[in-house]
Amino acid sequence: MFNFTLYKQGVKGSWKMLLIFAAVLTLYVSMIISMFDPEKMALLDEYVKIMPEFMAAVGMTAGATTLLGFMSSYLYGFILIVFPMVFAILYGNKLIAKYVDRGSITYLLAAPVKRRAVAFTQITVLVTGIFVLVLYVTLIELAVSKASFSEELYIWKLLLLNLGLLCLHLFIGGICFFCSCLFSDAKYSVGFGAGIPALAYIIQMLSNTGEQVENAKYATFFTLFSPEGIIAGETGAIAGMIVLFIGAIVLFSAAIAVFSKKDLHI
Repeated sequence: MFNFTLYKQGVKGSWKMLLIFAAVLTLYVSMIISMFDPEKMALLDEYVKIMPEFMAAVGMTAGATTLLGFMSSYLYGFILIVFPMVFAILYGNKLIAKYVDRGSITYLLAAPVKRRAVAFTQITVLVTGIFVLVLYVTLIELAVSKASFSEELYIWKLLLLNLGLLCLHLFIGGICFFCSCLFSDAKYSVGFGAGIPALAYIIQMLSNTGEQVENAKYATFFTLFSPEGIIAGETGAIAGMIVLFIGAIVLFSAAIAVFSKKDLHI
């Protein structure tokens, strides 16, 4: 059910995109962590008070007193959600729908490789990319934090937080890949694969802006990822991680089933 040649080709085709996203995330993560200073937190909190709705929309809140709390507020509400999500959208579409749209899927299936093996292998390519990106972010966070604030970071809490981040992006990757398998036309694959996560995030942003639309958060899967709750070890936040992971497995399994029975007109 796994084709190493196809996997190798897929990984080889993703490294340039991974490098670009890694470079951007290195810049943002390093810059934001270096901004942490307990004595100057009041100044940063003033920006939150000046633009409360905007800052709340992207998950940034005032009052962080620890490095991990600061990272949770200024990294995990926007930057570490949006950039890996864009990677999953761009690369998830290339793995199946792009081949079908161009007709080159014929050459893939002409070889003695079953459809289930093709779909499963492409899933491992996407999962590898997402895992590598989250792992890289974790290493950068640890390196920068250790260099500047050796006694401030709770490493195990950070690892648990990034495990939750990985579960979230695997779920998003599952949505993108399912759409890639469901639609033969790349424009529909991208439209739904990008549209569903983007709409969910917009709803989440709106729900953060005030009590009038707060309940809208229950209409989006992003509410299952709670950085503050994970750091605090809350049962609900841990359960949210598990639900996202199970959801990712369900989506990937459904994608394999859909692709296996898909009429490709070949």
